[in-house]
Amino acid sequence: MDPVFSIGIQSLWDELRHMPAGGVWWINADREQDGINLINQTIATQDKEAKVAIIGMGHDLHKIMHLDNDHGPEKVQLFTMPNQENGLYFFTRDLLCSIEPENYLLILLCANNAFQNIPVDNLQRWLEKTHAWAKYHKCALLIINPSGNSDKQTSILMSEYRTLFGLASLRYQNDLHVYDVAWWCNEKGVSARQQLQILNLQGRWQLAEREETSVQPRSDEKRILSNIAVLEGAPPLSEYWSLFETNEALFEEARASQAATLIFALTQNNQIDSIARQIHTLRRQRGSGLKIIVRESHASLRATDERLLLGCGANMVIPWNAPLSRCLTLIESVQGQQFNRRVPEDITTLLSMTQPLKLRGFQPWGTFCDAVSNMVNNQLLPADGKGVMVALRPVPGIRVEQALTLCRPNRTGDIVSIGDNRLVLFLSFCRVNDLDTALNHIFPLPTADIFSNRMVWFEDNQIAAELVQMRTLTPDQWAKPLIVTSETKKVINAEHDGTAWRRIPEHYRLLSETTERTS
Repeated sequence: MDPVFSIGIQSLWDELRHMPAGGVWWINADREQDGINLINQTIATQDKEAKVAIIGMGHDLHKIMHLDNDHGPEKVQLFTMPNQENGLYFFTRDLLCSIEPENYLLILLCANNAFQNIPVDNLQRWLEKTHAWAKYHKCALLIINPSGNSDKQTSILMSEYRTLFGLASLRYQNDLHVYDVAWWCNEKGVSARQQLQILNLQGRWQLAEREETSVQPRSDEKRILSNIAVLEGAPPLSEYWSLFETNEALFEEARASQAATLIFALTQNNQIDSIARQIHTLRRQRGSGLKIIVRESHASLRATDERLLLGCGANMVIPWNAPLSRCLTLIESVQGQQFNRRVPEDITTLLSMTQPLKLRGFQPWGTFCDAVSNMVNNQLLPADGKGVMVALRPVPGIRVEQALTLCRPNRTGDIVSIGDNRLVLFLSFCRVNDLDTALNHIFPLPTADIFSNRMVWFEDNQIAAELVQMRTLTPDQWAKPLIVTSETKKVINAEHDGTAWRRIPEHYRLLSETTERTS
């Protein structure tokens, strides 16, 4: 009979504790010392006859591993591997040179953020091979991964349920530890989405007493967790409402939710990145039953920002000009919904999606065509929503180089080029109905006074077809901006006081030193 090993957390029920031979389990830890303590306690939990080996990635295991005199196996084998990506790929092969892994509990202690710079595809292939290796040799492999961003690592691994028998996180929160189990599969069955509070008393992990009687959380579909700013000073509308002072407090409470409604408040533009990361973590780890809403308090969202929040897993973004009564109606409308859009594993994919074009202003003709082509062919962006390309021909008497001096794009992603007596603009993520408004911001004069003709393309096929024609233009037909003549800056007798420029007073003598005396 194959042996069954256990995680070193006392009072934890077998469904979340057992690790039979033939599988791979993964636990992320916010702090390295917590991961080391968990390994020591896991060793002490095993039988005396158990075969245990620990592999340290860049660690001196003799200094951090401790055997319990009264519990655990009599002998534990220690191995060291280099803190390199190649060390992970070859550690199973190298391990076979020293031991026969059948019926072993193998514990791999990774270095801090060891998987941070490893591509997701390489990690997935490594897990597939490691899973097949553990199954073939009938051993259990427990991976302890200390990481400063365990939420990101957990989100990436959420789709690896075919190669991982268990995925969990050990997080430290306000002098308490939370053991968050994404799923755990063993001979007792499958358990998923368990969040438990555990205590570390004198180096021993144990389940908090109040958690022992609650195996599965109750349904929370009627519960609404909201930032207090969403209700604009109104009290909770019913006993199901819970208000929080900050989005961070709301996020921590939402980690234990299954189907509740979460309402984040967006008050300024610099909150978009943090809210997007929180939504992505909740959607990847807590599933499709959550209803996630973002309410904009002030006008701060661009179309790309709204697309980012929806792509991270938000059900709805309520605009700033919607009154409270309308907001409550929209909140009611998402009840009972199931989120069914795909959310990428890595949020950096979504962040790069919002600003794939890192250029602004004038670009040479060839660079312009390449940049717009990459934008149009980006499969992560919505179809026919990449932006608008417009070609403007100046009125007689104005050269295209002169018209370029009036073109002043302010947004990143808005680029311009000149050739064939045309000024060609590409406005990223601009809607065709907003084109006139955008041109009024780019040009200081009415475009009808500068240009006599314009052509607009806003669908992907249209833009791609026009780019084919533009690439046929030979370099001698490309135009260049006018040479800017350098002017000597006049030195002014002034200084900046941090608010505005102020002139420095100059002393003038009204009377000469030898004044004429009157008799």
